[in-house]
This record gives sequence, structure tokens and C-alpha cells, in this order.
Amino acid sequence: MTLPASLPRPILTCLAAGAAAAGAAMLGSCSEKASGPVAVSVIGTPAELAKPLNHLPAPAAKLMLEATAQGLVAFDASGDILPALAQRWIVEDDGRSYIFRLRRALWANGDKVTASDVARLLTARIDALRRLDPEGPLDVVEAVVPMTGEVIEIRLGAPRPFLLQMLAQPQMAILSRDGGTGPYRSKRWGKALLLTPIEPESGDEDEEGAPAPWRTRILQAERAAMAVIRFRQGAADMVLGGRFTDLPLLVPAGVDRDAVRVDPVQGLMGLAVTGKGKLLDDDDVRLAINMAIDRSQLPKLFPLGGWAVTEQIVPAQIDLPAPPARPAWAGMPLEERRTRARAAVARWRGENGDPPVLKIALPKGPGATTLFALLRHDLGLIGLAAERVELKDEADLRLVDEVAAYDSALWYLGRIGCARKVHCSAQADAQLQAASLATSTAERMARVAQAEALMQAHNGYIALGAPVRWSLVARRLTGFTPSPRARHPLNHLFPSPN
Repeated sequence: MTLPASLPRPILTCLAAGAAAAGAAMLGSCSEKASGPVAVSVIGTPAELAKPLNHLPAPAAKLMLEATAQGLVAFDASGDILPALAQRWIVEDDGRSYIFRLRRALWANGDKVTASDVARLLTARIDALRRLDPEGPLDVVEAVVPMTGEVIEIRLGAPRPFLLQMLAQPQMAILSRDGGTGPYRSKRWGKALLLTPIEPESGDEDEEGAPAPWRTRILQAERAAMAVIRFRQGAADMVLGGRFTDLPLLVPAGVDRDAVRVDPVQGLMGLAVTGKGKLLDDDDVRLAINMAIDRSQLPKLFPLGGWAVTEQIVPAQIDLPAPPARPAWAGMPLEERRTRARAAVARWRGENGDPPVLKIALPKGPGATTLFALLRHDLGLIGLAAERVELKDEADLRLVDEVAAYDSALWYLGRIGCARKVHCSAQADAQLQAASLATSTAERMARVAQAEALMQAHNGYIALGAPVRWSLVARRLTGFTPSPRARHPLNHLFPSPN
């Protein structure tokens, strides 16, 4: 393997030592030195790193955008908003005007980043996201205007208190054809990427003026099983992007329990009804499917401290005027629920003949196999057969597994609404559209609450629990914090001097 001659001498020394080793040990020799680069594996594919915008919301795509193409603002690991491309901002006109002053930054080709560049790229990104989430926090953006060479304004038709949280999402990255503005530049090295910080901190350079080696990251996207094995062998300092699909890999791999870090996230983990036809158009059948699933088995199948199951779309009151609606059947004993569900399926069979097999789209992984076994068993008890298909295939029920982008019931409802091609309530959609046009916060949230109750009763989404997000972290790293956003900025990690 040929090493890039432009790398700083300490990094070349470390990587050359690794290149002389074989297989997984290649990166391990760097990781063994407290002063060496930090080796990071993210569960995913090289394509997700190469073209991250095309593969959102995959963890590898999010991590790559976060590392190389920051937005105006960013999340820290605690979920708080930090300056990124914008060094500071003010909010005026009762929350209808956000004015950002850009820091000095350069594109990959050396050109200066201007307010006009940012306004143009941000407008395109907002337009694309509004098509997917028409009633979300970007619904009232009227314009993104360059005020000077370093200042832009985002003008809103009405206040949106979660705008900064949305702007901090990886999908809001400011990205040109040649790449983003950091905090890292990427360079391929074998199957991995070398991420080098663009702006070394004062006093942090080596004798050649390059960043200190420990500030460099070696990033590789790979299958979960390979990432876990390399971590277990000491060839990676960290594994990011863990989900419920990969949890069963940890015990047989012999990973130290203290190395497993679980993020306290909220969001959606459940089944969206995406199929068409008489069976799923029947309100009682969708209700029957929702009632049949024994969610109490999930914590036993996926033992994870603090993880909670739920029957609700919105897990807590958040910004609603009252607690979210609970299903009318939530307090029923499981057997009573299943008795009612069997009766609904039997009635449909009597009117229409044998119901078609339900196609359930799940990702790959042993955790998804375990989940499908539970779903097939529970649906079979009420007279419905199920088969598993890939997520890319046509499906009747499709897994949704996403962390909430911002703290509002609107995120939950928008993610499983009509715009996402989920079996939806026209009345609920009308309430969401009315909420977008509301002239006061109180009216807006009252409309959202009505939409939430209608969507819960419609059973177009079958909630199972909170998303599962976990990482593996070696003892030599400091600065890692379990994140309510499942965000772990690579520039906030530090090798321990010990």
C-alpha cells in the first residue's frame, strides 16, 4: 500500500507501521499509542461515506457529513447547539428572523465561503427537506438572504422554536461539489479514510506545522460483525452506529460490558403501514395488528438498561398542550386484545376470503431476525401470516427506526404522515396543514394535538419502543458522552495520556 507523502511525519510513521501488519491489526498499531490517530469504525458501507447525502439517514452518512460538511450550527454530544459555520447568531422580530455571522472558512478548492454561497446552498437544502416534511419546522421559511459577505438572514413567516435544532442536523450540511468546510478534510487510505482537521488549534501543531497526530481520525465503514471483531482485537478505538439489529453480536464476541455505551435517545421505532389493498385499508385490521403484538417481550429479547417500549406515537408531552393520546386498548390484558384482534381478522376472512400474507420490511442483522420471529408469532395468533422482505422491496409494514431530529410532536407526526407515503388519516393531515397556517403558538399546538390523536387512532403506525443506539469506546479515549441525539462529533474525542 502506498502512503500519501503529504501526511505529517508522525502520522506517516504510525500508519507505515500499521501497513506492515496484516488484516485487522493494520490500524491497531496506531491505536496502541496514546499520541497516535484515533481509529473509528462506523457500521455501514463505503458508499455511505463516499456519497452521504444519497444515503441519509444511515449512521455512516450522518457521521461523514458531520465530520466534513458542517452546517450553520451543530450538536455537541450532550445535544446542545454549538457554533459551526456560523460563529454567532441573533434572533429578532419575535422569533421570525435568525441572523448568522459566518466564520472565515474556505472551500476545498481554496475559495472563500461567502454568504451568497451559503444562502444558495441552504435554500436548496431547505426546499428538498420541505418536500419530505411539509409541516415541519422549515415550513414557514420565507427566504434565506445574504445581507453582507459574511452575514445571512433566515426569514420566517411565523416563529419556530426548534429551527436551530433542525439546522444542526447532518442533512443541513453546507456542501459544494468539491465538499464541505470541515471540521475535517478527508483523504482515502486503503479501505479507510484519513480525516485531518482543517484548522489546527493554537499550540497543537507538530514541528512541520501540521496537526498533532492524535487529532487525525482514521474512519472506516464496515459490517457490524467486522467492526465488533476489530474493536475486540484492539484494531479500532471506537465503533459508532450500533442499532438493535446488531445488539446480539456483542455477547458472543466477548466485548467488555464497560465498553458499551448506550445513547438515551427518543424517536420512532415501529412499523409504518405502507401496503395498499382491502386488508390494510380496513380500520379494524390495522387496529388488530397493533393490539396483537406483545411489546413486553422486547426488553427480554433486547436486554438494554433503560430501554422502554411504547404503544404511543409521541412518547411524551414535549410541546403538546396535554399528554399524548394513549390507545383505547392500552390498559387491556394481552389475551383480551388478541381475542378482539382475532375476531376482526375472522370477520374480514368471512367477507373476503383468506387474507394475503403480510410482507414486513426489516433491515439485515440478527436483531431484526429476532424481531421478525416475534412479529410472525404474534400475528399468527390472530390469523395473519407474515413474511420478511428487504427494506428496498414492496412491503405492507416497513420498519421506521429514527432518532427525533428536534423536540416537537411535529417531528413524530411528520415522519409518518401522508407525505411519507404511510397509510394516513386525511383528517389528521388537514389538521397538520391548518397548524402550519396558525397565527399563534397556542392555536398551532392545539391543531397538532388534534392531529396526533387522529393519527394514533388511525393505526397507520404501530409503535414498538424508543430507538436503540449504542457505541463501543476503548478506554484510551476520553470526551465520549452518551448523547440524546446519537451524535458523537469526532473532533470532541481525545486519547487519554495514560
